[in-house]
Parts: sequence; structure tokens; C-alpha cells
Amino acid sequence: MYRMKTTTTYFSYCLVLLCCGALLSSCRNRSGVSSKTGVAYNDPYNGGLQINRKVKEGPGPGLVVIEGGTFVMGGSLNEDITYAHDNLKRRVTVASFYMDETEVSNADWLEYLQWIRQSFPDDKEAYYNALPDTLVWRQPLSYNEPYVDLYLRHPAYQDYPVVGVTWEQANGYCVWRTDRVNEHILRQRGALVDYRQLAEAQARPNEPFNTDIYLNGQYRGEGIDGERMPEDNRPGAEDGARRPVRMEDGVLKQPYRLPTEAEWEYAALGLVGNTEFGNIETSRVYPWNGLGVRSGKRRTQGLMMANFKPTSGDNMGVAGYLNDAGDITVPVTNYLPNDYGLYNMAGNVNEWVSDVYRQLSFEDFEDFNPFRGNVYLDKQYEDAEEGVIAKDKYGRPIRVPAKSPRKQTWEELQAASTAPDSAQTGFDHDVRGHADETNNELYGVTSLINDKSRVYKGGSWNDRAYWLNPATRRFMQQDESSAMTGFRCAMTLVGSPEVYTKTKPSFPANRTRSQGNNKKILGIF
Repeated sequence: MYRMKTTTTYFSYCLVLLCCGALLSSCRNRSGVSSKTGVAYNDPYNGGLQINRKVKEGPGPGLVVIEGGTFVMGGSLNEDITYAHDNLKRRVTVASFYMDETEVSNADWLEYLQWIRQSFPDDKEAYYNALPDTLVWRQPLSYNEPYVDLYLRHPAYQDYPVVGVTWEQANGYCVWRTDRVNEHILRQRGALVDYRQLAEAQARPNEPFNTDIYLNGQYRGEGIDGERMPEDNRPGAEDGARRPVRMEDGVLKQPYRLPTEAEWEYAALGLVGNTEFGNIETSRVYPWNGLGVRSGKRRTQGLMMANFKPTSGDNMGVAGYLNDAGDITVPVTNYLPNDYGLYNMAGNVNEWVSDVYRQLSFEDFEDFNPFRGNVYLDKQYEDAEEGVIAKDKYGRPIRVPAKSPRKQTWEELQAASTAPDSAQTGFDHDVRGHADETNNELYGVTSLINDKSRVYKGGSWNDRAYWLNPATRRFMQQDESSAMTGFRCAMTLVGSPEVYTKTKPSFPANRTRSQGNNKKILGIF
């Protein structure tokens, strides 16, 4: 009796262990199996759905990660000497994002110009429109004429920030940079033919690579497709069939863009260096600690922390001991970076941000990712039924005003694709002037502000210390430029916003609800 009972207990124990093994094995293999249906991913015989759980998100070239959080926008402004009252304090949250380590340099812009000249040799207009306005250096009472011809192109200035670019040109650069980065990724991976094959090909693609067009399956064919494209696991696909990379593969980068004003101000302050246990221990007036603009450290004591104009007539100090070593701009990596690793977030050149300027921006705002300037555009379809996107002469999607605030029905989409571009459904796609009473007809008469007035921040080589404060803000028309204004790019961060995981306690990672329930049922916990 005792032996039988023992034997029964033994077999029961073995059965439990087998169940445990099966369940834990299922947990371990959960990355390849749907947790809701049990159907395997990446199986060509059951639909071919491809789910990639091994993607490790990282910044694009030139970017550093900015862990987001809450801060008081306008809070660093300790005096309002202009009595503008245009950045009153309000608490907001900025999502984590990426930002350029440095301002865009002359060398970066020359790369852009070279690509346009090479890709569209007969299109003089495209090249001309991308040229910075070097005439911004001309002043009636200054001998700055040499900079007109030398500043952009002379090798001595190649690492200096590009100036004379409008807000519109800066946005055009962001679009171009997105496509070049993604094209480079695909050529390096073999999803597109490599650069050598492309250069040696007798028949080059008629249009340059564009990310949106590629993702829509409209950039394919001989001389385009690489030998190491992903396998096509769709049912019915031929053996060895290949397909283009998809967004779901986690290979391509998000679009480069201008940072929002909130992002720029948050990143410039760099309060991450003054944070401990969820508390900001010390506030800041500049991107560094302290109330002064000179270094207080022993080895660098007295040196200027940024490139600006301390007083009238003093652009760089006294010969033999120049205080900021810059008569105009300086190289984009001069001076110490802030606690996010960003260079020249104060001084050197002002920087464009994406927001439309309003003096009362603080009155109407969202407290999460605040931004003013939304213009909602959709990609125009050449054939809506087939999903073919219309392209301009540069191979980029044609974008038209959004006709609806929601996803349209299939019937509405077909009707919209054949309707004139001007046909609207009562939806206002342009909300740059949301909730204000700005009258654009009065621009230049009683107001200098309209929907094309854009914010720039940061102070420049020709500005006083007041403008080095990240909370200060000024505006200029989006088609205007100056010798004191440049820009840097940003990129949205996808996935978890947490970056600094080692600085605080956290719950065990990679625990799912189903895993926890299975282990609890089995008595493991």
C-alpha cells in the first residue's frame, strides 16, 4: 500500500514537472508565438506574419538620446528685460527624443548641395533654392564682404555652423537627411544594391530613394533590389523570394525633423545632471550650473562658457588672451557640452525650432509635448484602389491638406482620391492659429506676427548674455534668414522612454502577465 501510494505520488510529481516544462518552454518561446492565438509567427504556412522581437532601437547618425520628463517651461528665465511676458512659467512633460549633438555645419550643408547637384544635374532651380543666403553677412557699416564668398565654402570654416538658412530650408534638409540615412542603412545591409553597383550600373534608377515611396513598395526593380533582402514568407511566394524591408522590421529610422520649442528648451537646460532620486536639486539659468557665464573651475577659471558678445564692441576679448576665441561663429564642438552631451546650446548661433510664434503661447497649450504649428497633411494617391502614392519630380510623395480628422471609410477614400485638392469636408487641416484671433491681413501694418512667424532660441555670437538663457525666445519669418541663425535636427524616440535604468531601482524585466500567472499556478512563487 505504501509502495503503491509512493509510486502514485512519484508519477503525479513527474506529470507536474512535465507540465511545468511545457509551460515554461512556451514562455521561453513566446517571442515566436502569438500570446493570444498560439499561432507561430514567421511561419510561411500559416500566413507568414513576421514579428521581430529582437530590435534594439538606437539613435540615427549624429544624434544623442534625451530622456524626457517634466520641467517648468519658462522657469529658467530669472528676468524679463524686454517685458515681453511671452514665456510665463507652466509645467509640462516632454517625451524622450533624440537630438543632434551639434549644430548642422557648413560641411554638412555642402554634402547636401553636392547630392542635389549630382542627383539633378539639370535642375538648377533645386540647387539654387537650397543655397544659403550668404548675403546675410552684408552690413552697411561693416566690412563683412569676405564672409559672403568664404564662410560657406572655405575649408577653414567647414566645421562652423551653417547660417543664412531659412526655416523652410532647414526642414528641407531634415527630409533629405531622413532619406539618405535610411538609404545608407539599406545599402549597407544589402537590401538595396551597394554604392559601387549603383555607380557602375548602366541604368540608374530614374528617381532617388525616398523612405515613404520605398515602404509603399514603389521603389523596386533591376538595379535597385539588393541580394540580401529579407525573405518573403507569404503563402504562395516562390522559394527564395525576397521582399523590401518593412517598418515592422525595425531597420529604418524615424524622420529627422526640427525640435519643438519645448524639446529644445528642455534639452538645453540639461537638468538631468542635477537630478537625484526624482528630485531636481538645483535649477539653472544657463545650460551649465551657476549664475555666471565664465568657468569657475581651477584649470579654466575665467574662460567664457559660450560664444557670445559680452558688451558692445567686444566680440572676442583682448589680443593675447581672447575670452571666447570667436570673432564670429566658432566650430560646432567648441566649449563644453551640457549634461546631455549637447554642444553650443547657448551662443554661437541661434537655432530654429518648429513652433509658430505667439506671444501668448503659454495660455493655450497641451501639457504633454506642447507644440504650436500643426498643419495636417496626407499623402496624395495616384491610384487609391491600388494604394499607389503620387510622386513629385524629385520622387517624393505629394502631400495635400488632410480632408478628415479621422480614418476615412473606403468609399470616402476612393471619392477623395478623385475629388479636386481643394475639396474639403469642413475639417481645418491648418491649426497654426488655433484658439487665437491673429489677423494675417494686419501683418506688417499693426502686427509682425502671423502663421509663418517661427521661433528661434539660444543666443548667438552677436547677442548679449541675456539671450543665452534657454527660456528666451524670438521670432522671424520662416522664409527669412540671418548670419546669427542656424539649426540642429531632432528625431522622435520610439518605445520605452526610460534611458537611465541603472540610476534607480526597477521591477524585474521581461515578465508578462501570462508568465506570472503560469508560475503562480505551478507554485513557483
